[in-house]
Amino acid sequence: MGGGSALLEIVIFAMVAAFFIYRLRNVLGRRHGEERERPNPLAQRQGDARADAPQGPTNDGDNVINLPGRRDMPDLPPVDGPVSVLDGVRLIQAADPNFSEKGFIAGARGAFEMIVGAFAAGDTATLRPLLADDVYDRFAAAIRQRQQAGETLESRIHSIEMVDLSAARLEGRHAHCTVTFTSHQTHVTRNAAGDIIDGDPDRPEEVVDIWTFSRNTRASDPNWLLSETRTPE
Repeated sequence: MGGGSALLEIVIFAMVAAFFIYRLRNVLGRRHGEERERPNPLAQRQGDARADAPQGPTNDGDNVINLPGRRDMPDLPPVDGPVSVLDGVRLIQAADPNFSEKGFIAGARGAFEMIVGAFAAGDTATLRPLLADDVYDRFAAAIRQRQQAGETLESRIHSIEMVDLSAARLEGRHAHCTVTFTSHQTHVTRNAAGDIIDGDPDRPEEVVDIWTFSRNTRASDPNWLLSETRTPE
């Protein structure tokens, strides 16, 4: 009897353990050594509905990395192309029928939040698939400089009031969409001792960021990449 009781207890404990392992895998996900980077929220998806865009002036900037501690950057000379957002969207849709303004705006918002957070955390693995090469190089250099100084950055987006497609154009096979983000953020820089040397965590400030995302419409890669960042003068 004693041996049978012990065997029954072992079976019961094994079933309980298996149940908890199953639940943990559902909550935390499985790790199998082949984890991939987080998906680009701006990846073009098949079947996105097309939508017309509101008209607006074309206003493109340079690809200077300026977050946080953003500085006003001068506008580059205007390029030949559409004079309105609507015209630009129509040209992009002609080159890529899957392009959807509504889907793009949703993806841009997700990319904005992901990039701001990854830059503060020094997470270059997350940044790499979201940024064009030259932009990534500048972000990575800023992160290295911060780490070498023994400083840490805490960035928090408290709210996003507006995500507006402010310019769209097609240059050859390359589509460029400029998005204006209006948000309230806090940025706090701490030294190696943990003391605040810049920023105030209790005082969110309104920040206007103008980011341009680009994509080769004839490439098999569906991802849009952040190619320019600036702030209004």
